[in-house]
Amino acid sequence: MRIVEYDNHHVCSFGTASPVEFPVVGSAVTIGSFDGVHKGHRMIIARLVALARSRQLRSVVVTFEPHPRRVLKGAVTGPLGLLTTLEEKINLLSREGVDLLFVVRFTPDFARRSSEDFIRNVLVNLIGAKSIIIGYDHAFGRDRSGSGTTLEHLGGELDFDVEVLDELLIGDEHFSSTRIRQLLASGLIAEANEFLGSPYMISGVVVDGDKRGREIGFPTVNLQLSDPDKLLPRSGVYLARTELDGRSFKVMMNIGLRPTVSSEGITTVEAYILGYSGTLYGRTLKFSLFRFIREERKFTSLDELKNQLEKDKKTVELYSI
Repeated sequence: MRIVEYDNHHVCSFGTASPVEFPVVGSAVTIGSFDGVHKGHRMIIARLVALARSRQLRSVVVTFEPHPRRVLKGAVTGPLGLLTTLEEKINLLSREGVDLLFVVRFTPDFARRSSEDFIRNVLVNLIGAKSIIIGYDHAFGRDRSGSGTTLEHLGGELDFDVEVLDELLIGDEHFSSTRIRQLLASGLIAEANEFLGSPYMISGVVVDGDKRGREIGFPTVNLQLSDPDKLLPRSGVYLARTELDGRSFKVMMNIGLRPTVSSEGITTVEAYILGYSGTLYGRTLKFSLFRFIREERKFTSLDELKNQLEKDKKTVELYSI
């Protein structure tokens, strides 16, 4: 999957400011934030890829960075609660067979562009859209004025067709990133993963900690999140997994305030990697979450905490992931 960025003036190599050659190529296109790249998104993308192949078009996913809510709401207080960082989104989309990811740098200037301007000058004149696929509730452009109706109105003039996909349900439940956030806030990881179609991910850089875990036989890695807007699920202990040097390891992860050893009131992410010994400072690690083990609570002593961690470890060891 090729990745490029569009900064409202140029198409650039991803992660740089260097303009690149970007020929107009007949394309099947879908547009959205795709936060979480959940099953509903994947249904749209699967249809996009299939259509592109059948018509010998390029499959293109257009997404936005930063998330439009960060720009449109101005000074947002606190994290946005995103399900995926841009890197995680790229990782998930790369598995879906997409030819091109077109990352629009979302700025106040870009937000002021009308939906018609975006369709005409970006989707058609720049990318080469011949077919555009969107979900039933998708809206875009200034004041979210763009919709399936807008696309269909311009399709005849600009020579592209439009396909609007129906709503996807799990049981009787509406499929949305909002619903997944609610499940994560309740610690319902297995249920959230069912909506996502893959385990919920947390990634970040390993930083120095206070080494309290090492004192009681549970040395942990302390994670600095890759994106401060990333949603952390309910505080507690989780079963997770990580890949290190080509090997898969079970992980006992704690998300929360560490009330037994800290009174700072700062939410942290710590991970005890079962069966691994070594120094990981400065490395970026990705964790896949599978199951909520227990709530976080304050213990009366480090010995009591250690005894509980021993029980948590045995619980984690019971599960196959």
